[in-house]
Amino acid sequence: MSFIPLFILAVDMGDLMSGYVLVGMMIITTLFSIGMFVASRYKRCPSNKILVIYGKVGTGKSATTVHGGGKLVLPIIQDYAFLSLEPIQIEVPLKDALSSENIRVNVPSVFTVAIGTESALMQNAAIRLLGLDNAQVKKQAEDIIFGQMRQVIASMLIEDINRDREQFLSSIQNSLEPELRKIGLVLINVNITDITDESGYIEAIGQKAASEAVQKARGDVAEQEKIGEIRVVGAERDKLIEVADAQREQEIGIRSAERDRTVRVAELSKEEEYGKQKALYEHDMLVAEANKDKRISVSNANADDYQGEAEADAEIAEAQATLQVKKADAYQRAKTREKEAEASVLEAQNRTMAKAALADAEKVEAEERARLEAPAKGEKARTIVDAEAAAEKRILGAKAEAEAIYAKLEAEGRGNYEIIAKKGEGLREIISACGGSRSLPDDALGAPR
Repeated sequence: MSFIPLFILAVDMGDLMSGYVLVGMMIITTLFSIGMFVASRYKRCPSNKILVIYGKVGTGKSATTVHGGGKLVLPIIQDYAFLSLEPIQIEVPLKDALSSENIRVNVPSVFTVAIGTESALMQNAAIRLLGLDNAQVKKQAEDIIFGQMRQVIASMLIEDINRDREQFLSSIQNSLEPELRKIGLVLINVNITDITDESGYIEAIGQKAASEAVQKARGDVAEQEKIGEIRVVGAERDKLIEVADAQREQEIGIRSAERDRTVRVAELSKEEEYGKQKALYEHDMLVAEANKDKRISVSNANADDYQGEAEADAEIAEAQATLQVKKADAYQRAKTREKEAEASVLEAQNRTMAKAALADAEKVEAEERARLEAPAKGEKARTIVDAEAAAEKRILGAKAEAEAIYAKLEAEGRGNYEIIAKKGEGLREIISACGGSRSLPDDALGAPR
């Protein structure tokens, strides 16, 4: 058997497997790179921001907006940016705004706005606010707020502005929100700190209101004092009336008590007479009831005597019938036990005969089996011995062949070793004769060319 073709075949199979592994690793690396690239282009949107994807996003659209979730941003043809949803506070120190009466008023206020999350608002914000910083967004909103507040103040009276703040704020919201929506903003809160004017009109209105409040308070005090005096007089009058009513009720109570006592005495006399008559009636009823119970008891005793005699006769008849039934039952059980004993004896005889027949059959079967199995067992033993001898022979042959191959290879190795050793000794003698290895050229030492 030659080992060289097997070695070459093993090398070819190893190269083929290495090629498959290399191709598999290249495919995995490519897929991993594609996955990493796709993951890097998938942009997630935080809850406090709006993701704006611009570039080639579809026909008739300048940008795609996403709030929450995420979206894949295509390379080269698309890019993305974020818009913040953080609230923006804008201080509006509005001064010299003309009212409908041409009086200049100052309305300093603070507005809180933010970018809306409705689809239309996000689209407007992406068009008009993308790329602007917080100060620039604030400036745009501030200009809109100034204009709309001046317009609202010009349509209202100063007294209405000062007195009905809710209506004033509602008018500002109704006028301002549509304008803010055009640039993608929504109005969150409006806080008006104070309202003043240069002419002092609002202050005069306040003084007038204060004077009216003082006068009203004084009138309320006088009214309360009058009500207090009326209550005192009414309380004294109520006290006199209550005393008179109490005296009258006391007199009525005395007369009512005397009348009740008279009525009670009459009722007691009547109840005493009624009790006597009722006692006599109940005595007569008890006597009659006792006589009736006596007659019923006598009749019941007679009936019980008759019933006892009848029940005794019935019990005697039932005892005799029961005795006859028990005698018949005992006779029947005796006959049954006799039949069962005969059947048991017959069954024991049959069982004994069956066991004997079975023992005879097993004996015959064992003799026949021994007669047939003896040649088969001998053939089996001979076959096992032949197989073991053949196996031992093959093992000895294989060992001898292996020892011969090993001795051959060992002899060849020793011969090659002797040849190489002789060559080495010759080279050493040459080197020694030439004065050492440094004085010789590379070719003499066997260096590769």
